[in-house]
Amino acid sequence: MSDAAEVPRAPRPRTGPPPAEPLRRPSFARFFTADAVTACGLSITVVAVDVLVVQVLEASEAEVGMLRAVQFLPYLLVGLLAGALVDRWRRRPVLVVSHAAAGLALLAIPVLWVLGHLTLATTAAMLFLVGVCGVFSLAAEQSSIPDLVGREQLVLANARIGQSRTVAQTSGPAVGGALVAWAGAPLALLVTAFSRLASAALMATVRFDVTEAGAPGSERHTSEQSTPEQRTPMQGLGALPRRGLMSSMGQGVAFVYRHRTLAPLAVSTHVWFLANSAAMTVFAIYALRHLGLSPVQYGAVLACAGVGGLAGALAAPRIVRRLGEGSTVLLGRGVMPLAWVAMILVPDASAGSVALLAAAKMLYGLAMGVEDPAEAGYQQAVTPRAMLGRMSSTMRTANRGCAALGALAGGVAAGLLGLRETLWVSVVVFILAALIVGLSPLRGARALDHQAR
Repeated sequence: MSDAAEVPRAPRPRTGPPPAEPLRRPSFARFFTADAVTACGLSITVVAVDVLVVQVLEASEAEVGMLRAVQFLPYLLVGLLAGALVDRWRRRPVLVVSHAAAGLALLAIPVLWVLGHLTLATTAAMLFLVGVCGVFSLAAEQSSIPDLVGREQLVLANARIGQSRTVAQTSGPAVGGALVAWAGAPLALLVTAFSRLASAALMATVRFDVTEAGAPGSERHTSEQSTPEQRTPMQGLGALPRRGLMSSMGQGVAFVYRHRTLAPLAVSTHVWFLANSAAMTVFAIYALRHLGLSPVQYGAVLACAGVGGLAGALAAPRIVRRLGEGSTVLLGRGVMPLAWVAMILVPDASAGSVALLAAAKMLYGLAMGVEDPAEAGYQQAVTPRAMLGRMSSTMRTANRGCAALGALAGGVAAGLLGLRETLWVSVVVFILAALIVGLSPLRGARALDHQAR
Protein backbone atom coordinates (compact mmCIF):
# COMPACT_ATOMS: atom_id res chain seq x y z
CA MET A 1 0.00 0.00 0.00
CA SER A 2 1.23 3.49 -0.82
CA ASP A 3 -0.64 4.82 2.20
CA ALA A 4 1.53 3.68 5.07
CA ALA A 5 -0.11 5.77 7.79
CA GLU A 6 -2.60 4.18 10.11
CA VAL A 7 -6.12 5.49 9.52
CA PRO A 8 -8.41 5.43 12.59
CA ARG A 9 -11.76 3.79 12.07
CA ALA A 10 -13.68 5.47 14.88
CA PRO A 11 -14.44 9.22 14.54
CA ARG A 12 -12.91 11.46 17.17
CA PRO A 13 -13.73 15.08 17.98
CA ARG A 14 -11.15 17.47 16.63
CA THR A 15 -9.52 19.77 19.13
CA GLY A 16 -8.29 23.29 18.56
CA PRO A 17 -9.87 26.41 17.03
CA PRO A 18 -11.65 26.29 13.65
CA PRO A 19 -9.54 27.23 10.61
CA ALA A 20 -9.30 30.84 9.43
CA GLU A 21 -11.73 32.06 6.77
CA PRO A 22 -10.13 31.31 3.35
CA LEU A 23 -12.09 34.12 1.63
CA ARG A 24 -9.87 36.60 3.49
CA ARG A 25 -7.07 35.55 1.16
CA PRO A 26 -7.37 37.84 -1.90
CA SER A 27 -6.24 35.24 -4.42
CA PHE A 28 -8.72 32.65 -3.19
CA ALA A 29 -11.47 35.30 -3.14
CA ARG A 30 -10.86 36.05 -6.84
CA PHE A 31 -10.72 32.35 -7.65
CA PHE A 32 -13.97 31.87 -5.71
CA THR A 33 -15.68 34.67 -7.66
CA ALA A 34 -14.62 33.25 -11.03
CA ASP A 35 -15.85 29.81 -10.02
CA ALA A 36 -19.17 31.27 -8.84
CA VAL A 37 -19.71 32.97 -12.21
CA THR A 38 -19.03 29.67 -13.98
CA ALA A 39 -21.45 27.87 -11.66
CA CYS A 40 -24.20 30.38 -12.39
CA GLY A 41 -23.82 29.82 -16.11
CA LEU A 42 -23.63 26.06 -15.71
CA SER A 43 -26.84 25.90 -13.68
CA ILE A 44 -28.66 27.65 -16.53
CA THR A 45 -27.00 25.35 -19.06
CA VAL A 46 -28.46 22.25 -17.43
CA VAL A 47 -32.04 23.44 -17.94
CA ALA A 48 -31.43 24.91 -21.39
CA VAL A 49 -29.67 21.82 -22.77
CA ASP A 50 -32.27 19.41 -21.33
CA VAL A 51 -35.15 21.38 -22.86
CA LEU A 52 -33.23 21.85 -26.11
CA VAL A 53 -32.61 18.13 -26.51
CA VAL A 54 -35.89 16.74 -25.18
CA GLN A 55 -38.39 19.30 -26.51
CA VAL A 56 -36.78 21.38 -29.29
CA LEU A 57 -34.73 18.66 -31.04
CA GLU A 58 -37.18 15.93 -29.90
CA ALA A 59 -34.53 13.31 -29.18
CA SER A 60 -35.52 9.75 -28.30
CA GLU A 61 -34.60 8.14 -24.98
CA ALA A 62 -31.55 6.49 -26.52
CA GLU A 63 -30.50 9.75 -28.24
CA VAL A 64 -30.79 11.65 -24.95
CA GLY A 65 -28.52 9.05 -23.36
CA MET A 66 -26.01 9.24 -26.22
CA LEU A 67 -25.93 13.05 -26.17
CA ARG A 68 -25.34 13.06 -22.42
CA ALA A 69 -22.62 10.42 -22.84
CA VAL A 70 -20.86 12.61 -25.43
CA GLN A 71 -20.41 15.27 -22.77
CA PHE A 72 -18.42 12.80 -20.65
CA LEU A 73 -16.41 11.30 -23.51
CA PRO A 74 -13.58 13.89 -23.33
CA TYR A 75 -12.69 12.67 -19.83
CA LEU A 76 -12.03 9.21 -21.24
CA LEU A 77 -10.03 10.49 -24.19
CA VAL A 78 -7.83 13.16 -22.58
CA GLY A 79 -8.52 12.99 -18.85
CA LEU A 80 -5.28 11.32 -17.75
CA LEU A 81 -3.24 13.36 -20.23
CA ALA A 82 -4.78 16.58 -18.90
CA GLY A 83 -3.82 15.67 -15.34
CA ALA A 84 -0.22 14.96 -16.28
CA LEU A 85 0.01 18.21 -18.27
CA VAL A 86 -1.62 20.32 -15.55
CA ASP A 87 0.99 19.05 -13.07
CA ARG A 88 3.65 20.47 -15.44
CA TRP A 89 1.93 23.67 -16.57
CA ARG A 90 1.11 26.88 -14.77
CA ARG A 91 -2.48 26.82 -13.54
CA ARG A 92 -3.59 30.31 -14.57
CA PRO A 93 -3.10 30.01 -18.36
CA VAL A 94 -4.88 26.65 -18.33
CA LEU A 95 -7.88 28.12 -16.52
CA VAL A 96 -8.07 31.23 -18.70
CA VAL A 97 -7.80 29.40 -22.03
CA SER A 98 -10.13 26.54 -21.09
CA HIS A 99 -12.90 28.84 -19.82
CA ALA A 100 -12.62 31.11 -22.86
CA ALA A 101 -12.72 28.21 -25.32
CA ALA A 102 -15.74 26.69 -23.54
CA GLY A 103 -17.53 30.03 -23.82
CA LEU A 104 -16.93 30.18 -27.56
CA ALA A 105 -18.15 26.61 -28.06
CA LEU A 106 -21.35 27.36 -26.13
CA LEU A 107 -21.81 30.55 -28.13
CA ALA A 108 -21.80 28.48 -31.32
CA ILE A 109 -25.04 26.66 -30.34
CA PRO A 110 -27.40 29.70 -30.54
CA VAL A 111 -25.51 30.94 -33.60
CA LEU A 112 -26.09 27.62 -35.37
CA TRP A 113 -29.73 27.69 -34.32
CA VAL A 114 -30.24 31.18 -35.77
CA LEU A 115 -28.58 30.03 -39.01
CA GLY A 116 -30.80 26.95 -39.16
CA HIS A 117 -27.95 24.43 -38.84
CA LEU A 118 -28.51 23.21 -35.29
CA THR A 119 -29.01 19.43 -35.16
CA LEU A 120 -28.37 16.73 -32.60
CA ALA A 121 -25.01 16.11 -34.27
CA THR A 122 -23.87 19.75 -34.18
CA THR A 123 -25.15 20.12 -30.60
CA ALA A 124 -23.20 17.02 -29.61
CA ALA A 125 -20.07 18.38 -31.28
CA MET A 126 -20.23 21.68 -29.39
CA LEU A 127 -20.95 19.96 -26.07
CA PHE A 128 -18.01 17.65 -26.72
CA LEU A 129 -15.72 20.68 -27.15
CA VAL A 130 -17.10 22.17 -23.93
CA GLY A 131 -16.29 18.86 -22.26
CA VAL A 132 -12.70 18.92 -23.50
CA CYS A 133 -12.28 22.38 -22.01
CA GLY A 134 -13.88 21.17 -18.80
CA VAL A 135 -11.34 18.36 -18.46
CA PHE A 136 -8.50 20.86 -18.28
CA SER A 137 -10.29 23.52 -16.23
CA LEU A 138 -11.49 21.07 -13.57
CA ALA A 139 -8.06 19.44 -13.25
CA ALA A 140 -6.46 22.87 -12.84
CA GLU A 141 -9.12 24.13 -10.40
CA GLN A 142 -8.89 21.23 -7.96
CA SER A 143 -5.10 21.30 -8.14
CA SER A 144 -5.08 25.05 -7.48
CA ILE A 145 -7.00 25.20 -4.21
CA PRO A 146 -4.12 23.82 -2.07
CA ASP A 147 -1.92 26.53 -3.60
CA LEU A 148 -4.34 29.25 -2.51
CA VAL A 149 -5.13 28.24 1.09
CA GLY A 150 -3.46 26.40 3.94
CA ARG A 151 -3.93 22.68 4.43
CA GLU A 152 -6.08 23.21 7.53
CA GLN A 153 -8.41 25.37 5.41
CA LEU A 154 -9.00 22.84 2.62
CA VAL A 155 -12.38 21.52 3.80
CA LEU A 156 -13.63 25.03 4.54
CA ALA A 157 -12.33 26.34 1.19
CA ASN A 158 -14.05 23.50 -0.66
CA ALA A 159 -17.18 24.15 1.40
CA ARG A 160 -17.12 27.81 0.33
CA ILE A 161 -16.81 26.72 -3.30
CA GLY A 162 -19.64 24.25 -2.72
CA GLN A 163 -21.79 26.94 -1.13
CA SER A 164 -21.37 29.29 -4.08
CA ARG A 165 -22.17 26.51 -6.50
CA THR A 166 -25.27 25.53 -4.61
CA VAL A 167 -26.43 29.15 -4.47
CA ALA A 168 -26.06 29.10 -8.26
CA GLN A 169 -27.95 25.81 -8.39
CA THR A 170 -30.69 27.42 -6.32
CA SER A 171 -31.22 30.47 -8.52
CA GLY A 172 -29.78 29.37 -11.85
CA PRO A 173 -32.28 26.66 -12.85
CA ALA A 174 -35.23 28.91 -12.01
CA VAL A 175 -33.67 31.72 -14.04
CA GLY A 176 -32.83 29.24 -16.77
CA GLY A 177 -36.41 27.95 -16.88
CA ALA A 178 -37.71 31.51 -17.18
CA LEU A 179 -35.16 32.34 -19.89
CA VAL A 180 -36.09 29.22 -21.84
CA ALA A 181 -39.79 30.07 -21.57
CA TRP A 182 -39.11 33.64 -22.72
CA ALA A 183 -36.37 33.34 -25.34
CA GLY A 184 -36.18 29.62 -26.11
CA ALA A 185 -33.59 27.06 -25.11
CA PRO A 186 -30.96 27.90 -27.78
CA LEU A 187 -30.87 31.62 -26.99
CA ALA A 188 -30.80 30.96 -23.24
CA LEU A 189 -27.36 29.44 -23.81
CA LEU A 190 -26.05 32.91 -24.66
CA VAL A 191 -26.01 33.67 -20.93
CA THR A 192 -23.94 30.58 -20.19
CA ALA A 193 -21.50 31.37 -22.98
CA PHE A 194 -20.87 34.87 -21.66
CA SER A 195 -20.49 33.55 -18.11
CA ARG A 196 -17.59 31.33 -19.22
CA LEU A 197 -15.93 34.25 -20.99
CA ALA A 198 -16.33 36.35 -17.86
CA SER A 199 -14.79 33.55 -15.79
CA ALA A 200 -11.78 33.50 -18.09
CA ALA A 201 -11.28 37.23 -17.53
CA LEU A 202 -11.58 36.83 -13.75
CA MET A 203 -9.17 33.87 -13.62
CA ALA A 204 -6.61 36.03 -15.38
CA THR A 205 -6.52 38.24 -12.26
CA VAL A 206 -5.85 35.39 -9.79
CA ARG A 207 -2.32 35.16 -8.44
CA PHE A 208 -1.35 31.58 -7.71
CA ASP A 209 1.39 32.53 -5.27
CA VAL A 210 2.69 29.04 -4.52
CA THR A 211 2.35 27.68 -8.03
CA GLU A 212 3.89 30.63 -9.81
CA ALA A 213 6.83 30.58 -7.43
CA GLY A 214 7.85 27.09 -8.37
CA ALA A 215 5.44 24.65 -6.77
CA PRO A 216 3.63 22.00 -8.83
CA GLY A 217 2.45 23.59 -12.02
CA SER A 218 5.68 25.52 -12.49
CA GLU A 219 8.45 24.19 -14.64
CA ARG A 220 10.92 25.26 -11.93
CA HIS A 221 9.53 22.79 -9.41
CA THR A 222 11.65 19.66 -9.03
CA SER A 223 11.95 16.90 -6.50
CA GLU A 224 15.51 18.03 -5.87
CA GLN A 225 14.21 21.02 -3.88
CA SER A 226 14.04 18.84 -0.78
CA THR A 227 16.58 16.43 0.55
CA PRO A 228 15.88 12.67 0.60
CA GLU A 229 15.48 12.62 4.36
CA GLN A 230 12.96 15.50 4.14
CA ARG A 231 10.76 13.69 1.62
CA THR A 232 8.14 11.16 2.56
CA PRO A 233 7.61 8.16 0.28
CA MET A 234 4.42 9.82 -1.00
CA GLN A 235 6.28 12.99 -1.93
CA GLY A 236 8.87 11.04 -3.80
CA LEU A 237 6.11 9.37 -5.78
CA GLY A 238 4.47 12.65 -6.68
CA ALA A 239 7.42 14.86 -7.62
CA LEU A 240 8.80 13.42 -10.82
CA PRO A 241 8.27 16.16 -13.40
CA ARG A 242 11.04 14.95 -15.72
CA ARG A 243 9.47 11.57 -16.41
CA GLY A 244 7.61 11.01 -19.68
CA LEU A 245 3.92 11.74 -19.90
CA MET A 246 2.96 8.06 -20.02
CA SER A 247 5.00 7.38 -16.90
CA SER A 248 3.46 10.39 -15.17
CA MET A 249 -0.05 9.22 -16.01
CA GLY A 250 0.77 5.74 -14.78
CA GLN A 251 2.01 7.19 -11.49
CA GLY A 252 -1.31 8.96 -11.00
CA VAL A 253 -3.29 5.77 -11.59
CA ALA A 254 -1.02 3.75 -9.29
CA PHE A 255 -1.17 6.38 -6.56
CA VAL A 256 -4.98 6.40 -6.47
CA TYR A 257 -5.69 2.68 -6.74
CA ARG A 258 -2.93 1.52 -4.38
CA HIS A 259 -3.91 4.00 -1.69
CA ARG A 260 -5.60 2.49 1.35
CA THR A 261 -8.38 5.06 1.56
CA LEU A 262 -8.36 6.82 -1.81
CA ALA A 263 -8.87 3.50 -3.61
CA PRO A 264 -12.23 2.65 -1.96
CA LEU A 265 -13.26 6.30 -2.26
CA ALA A 266 -12.48 6.15 -5.98
CA VAL A 267 -14.39 2.90 -6.55
CA SER A 268 -17.39 4.13 -4.57
CA THR A 269 -17.40 7.39 -6.51
CA HIS A 270 -17.19 5.54 -9.83
CA VAL A 271 -20.25 3.49 -8.87
CA TRP A 272 -22.02 6.66 -7.70
CA PHE A 273 -21.39 8.35 -11.06
CA LEU A 274 -22.77 5.31 -12.87
CA ALA A 275 -25.99 5.49 -10.86
CA ASN A 276 -26.31 9.27 -10.90
CA SER A 277 -25.75 9.63 -14.62
CA ALA A 278 -28.32 6.97 -15.44
CA ALA A 279 -30.80 8.53 -13.02
CA MET A 280 -30.26 12.10 -14.26
CA THR A 281 -30.54 11.04 -17.91
CA VAL A 282 -33.89 9.41 -17.17
CA PHE A 283 -35.03 12.24 -14.89
CA ALA A 284 -35.01 14.83 -17.68
CA ILE A 285 -37.34 12.65 -19.78
CA TYR A 286 -39.33 11.57 -16.72
CA ALA A 287 -40.02 15.16 -15.63
CA LEU A 288 -40.49 16.89 -19.00
CA ARG A 289 -42.33 14.16 -20.91
CA HIS A 290 -43.78 11.63 -18.48
CA LEU A 291 -44.89 14.01 -15.73
CA GLY A 292 -45.38 16.90 -18.15
CA LEU A 293 -43.52 19.62 -16.25
CA SER A 294 -43.13 22.95 -18.02
CA PRO A 295 -39.63 24.45 -18.43
CA VAL A 296 -40.40 26.84 -15.55
CA GLN A 297 -41.52 23.99 -13.27
CA TYR A 298 -38.54 21.88 -14.31
CA GLY A 299 -36.15 24.73 -13.54
CA ALA A 300 -37.82 25.34 -10.18
CA VAL A 301 -37.49 21.66 -9.21
CA LEU A 302 -33.81 21.64 -10.14
CA ALA A 303 -33.37 24.84 -8.13
CA CYS A 304 -34.55 23.00 -5.02
CA ALA A 305 -31.50 20.76 -5.33
CA GLY A 306 -29.46 23.93 -5.00
CA VAL A 307 -31.33 24.92 -1.84
CA GLY A 308 -30.54 21.56 -0.29
CA GLY A 309 -26.98 21.71 -1.54
CA LEU A 310 -26.45 25.11 0.06
CA ALA A 311 -27.71 23.82 3.39
CA GLY A 312 -25.44 20.79 3.09
CA ALA A 313 -22.39 22.83 2.15
CA LEU A 314 -22.99 25.19 5.09
CA ALA A 315 -23.23 22.25 7.45
CA ALA A 316 -20.36 20.24 5.93
CA PRO A 317 -17.42 21.80 7.87
CA ARG A 318 -19.12 21.20 11.21
CA ILE A 319 -20.13 17.65 10.27
CA VAL A 320 -16.59 16.90 9.10
CA ARG A 321 -15.14 18.21 12.35
CA ARG A 322 -17.44 15.88 14.27
CA LEU A 323 -17.43 12.75 12.10
CA GLY A 324 -14.34 13.04 9.91
CA GLU A 325 -14.25 13.20 6.12
CA GLY A 326 -14.76 9.48 5.55
CA SER A 327 -17.92 9.15 7.63
CA THR A 328 -19.28 12.39 6.16
CA VAL A 329 -18.98 10.92 2.66
CA LEU A 330 -20.75 7.80 3.92
CA LEU A 331 -23.55 9.91 5.40
CA GLY A 332 -24.14 11.75 2.11
CA ARG A 333 -24.14 8.58 0.05
CA GLY A 334 -26.45 6.84 2.48
CA VAL A 335 -29.08 9.58 2.15
CA MET A 336 -28.92 9.74 -1.67
CA PRO A 337 -31.03 6.61 -2.41
CA LEU A 338 -33.83 7.92 -0.18
CA ALA A 339 -34.13 11.04 -2.31
CA TRP A 340 -34.45 9.05 -5.52
CA VAL A 341 -37.06 6.71 -4.02
CA ALA A 342 -39.17 9.78 -3.23
CA MET A 343 -38.81 11.04 -6.82
CA ILE A 344 -39.91 7.68 -8.22
CA LEU A 345 -43.08 7.81 -6.12
CA VAL A 346 -44.26 11.12 -7.66
CA PRO A 347 -47.45 10.26 -9.63
CA ASP A 348 -48.10 13.30 -11.86
CA ALA A 349 -47.56 17.04 -12.37
CA SER A 350 -50.20 18.20 -9.88
CA ALA A 351 -49.22 20.85 -7.34
CA GLY A 352 -48.79 18.29 -4.56
CA SER A 353 -46.70 16.02 -6.76
CA VAL A 354 -44.45 18.86 -7.88
CA ALA A 355 -43.98 19.83 -4.23
CA LEU A 356 -42.96 16.23 -3.40
CA LEU A 357 -40.58 16.20 -6.36
CA ALA A 358 -39.07 19.48 -5.20
CA ALA A 359 -38.62 18.17 -1.64
CA ALA A 360 -36.94 15.03 -2.95
CA LYS A 361 -34.60 17.13 -5.09
CA MET A 362 -33.81 19.23 -2.03
CA LEU A 363 -32.83 16.09 -0.10
CA TYR A 364 -30.69 15.00 -3.07
CA GLY A 365 -28.91 18.35 -3.05
CA LEU A 366 -28.46 18.21 0.73
CA ALA A 367 -26.67 14.86 0.48
CA MET A 368 -24.38 16.15 -2.26
CA GLY A 369 -23.70 19.41 -0.42
CA VAL A 370 -22.58 17.51 2.68
CA GLU A 371 -20.31 14.99 1.00
CA ASP A 372 -18.67 17.02 -1.79
CA PRO A 373 -16.47 19.31 0.39
CA ALA A 374 -15.48 16.37 2.58
CA GLU A 375 -14.51 14.25 -0.40
CA ALA A 376 -12.58 17.02 -2.17
CA GLY A 377 -10.85 18.21 0.99
CA TYR A 378 -9.78 14.69 1.90
CA GLN A 379 -8.39 13.99 -1.58
CA GLN A 380 -6.39 17.22 -1.58
CA ALA A 381 -5.09 16.76 1.97
CA VAL A 382 -3.73 13.23 1.50
CA THR A 383 -2.23 13.83 -1.96
CA PRO A 384 1.23 15.40 -2.46
CA ARG A 385 1.11 18.72 -4.27
CA ALA A 386 3.07 17.39 -7.24
CA MET A 387 0.49 14.61 -7.68
CA LEU A 388 -2.70 16.69 -7.37
CA GLY A 389 -3.39 17.12 -11.08
CA ARG A 390 -2.85 13.44 -11.83
CA MET A 391 -4.85 12.32 -8.81
CA SER A 392 -7.85 14.48 -9.69
CA SER A 393 -7.69 13.59 -13.38
CA THR A 394 -7.38 9.88 -12.64
CA MET A 395 -10.47 10.09 -10.46
CA ARG A 396 -12.31 12.31 -12.90
CA THR A 397 -11.48 10.22 -15.96
CA ALA A 398 -12.86 7.06 -14.39
CA ASN A 399 -15.82 8.94 -12.91
CA ARG A 400 -16.81 10.46 -16.24
CA GLY A 401 -16.23 7.16 -17.98
CA CYS A 402 -18.75 5.60 -15.60
CA ALA A 403 -21.02 8.61 -16.17
CA ALA A 404 -20.88 8.08 -19.94
CA LEU A 405 -21.70 4.41 -19.47
CA GLY A 406 -24.49 5.31 -17.05
CA ALA A 407 -26.00 7.83 -19.50
CA LEU A 408 -26.00 5.29 -22.33
CA ALA A 409 -27.35 2.53 -20.10
CA GLY A 410 -30.00 4.82 -18.64
CA GLY A 411 -31.25 5.92 -22.05
CA VAL A 412 -31.36 2.39 -23.44
CA ALA A 413 -32.91 0.93 -20.28
CA ALA A 414 -35.59 3.65 -20.23
CA GLY A 415 -36.66 2.62 -23.71
CA LEU A 416 -36.65 -1.10 -22.86
CA LEU A 417 -37.76 -1.25 -19.22
CA GLY A 418 -39.54 2.04 -18.64
CA LEU A 419 -38.61 5.23 -16.84
CA ARG A 420 -39.57 4.30 -13.27
CA GLU A 421 -38.06 0.82 -13.58
CA THR A 422 -34.75 2.31 -14.68
CA LEU A 423 -34.79 4.70 -11.73
CA TRP A 424 -35.33 1.75 -9.35
CA VAL A 425 -32.24 0.04 -10.77
CA SER A 426 -30.31 3.27 -10.20
CA VAL A 427 -31.37 3.28 -6.54
CA VAL A 428 -29.83 -0.17 -6.07
CA VAL A 429 -26.55 1.07 -7.57
CA PHE A 430 -26.61 4.14 -5.27
CA ILE A 431 -26.90 1.78 -2.28
CA LEU A 432 -23.91 -0.21 -3.56
CA ALA A 433 -21.81 2.99 -3.69
CA ALA A 434 -22.61 3.70 -0.04
CA LEU A 435 -21.80 0.13 1.01
CA ILE A 436 -18.33 0.32 -0.56
CA VAL A 437 -17.50 3.27 1.70
CA GLY A 438 -19.12 1.74 4.76
CA LEU A 439 -17.16 -1.52 4.47
CA SER A 440 -13.77 0.09 3.76
CA PRO A 441 -10.99 1.81 5.78
CA LEU A 442 -12.37 5.12 4.53
CA ARG A 443 -15.15 4.94 7.11
CA GLY A 444 -14.01 7.12 10.01
CA ALA A 445 -10.89 8.38 8.17
CA ARG A 446 -9.67 11.91 8.89
CA ALA A 447 -7.35 13.94 6.67
CA LEU A 448 -5.52 15.55 9.59
CA ASP A 449 -4.54 12.10 10.89
CA HIS A 450 -2.91 11.27 7.57
CA GLN A 451 0.81 11.96 7.24
CA ALA A 452 0.96 11.96 3.43
CA ARG A 453 2.98 15.13 3.19
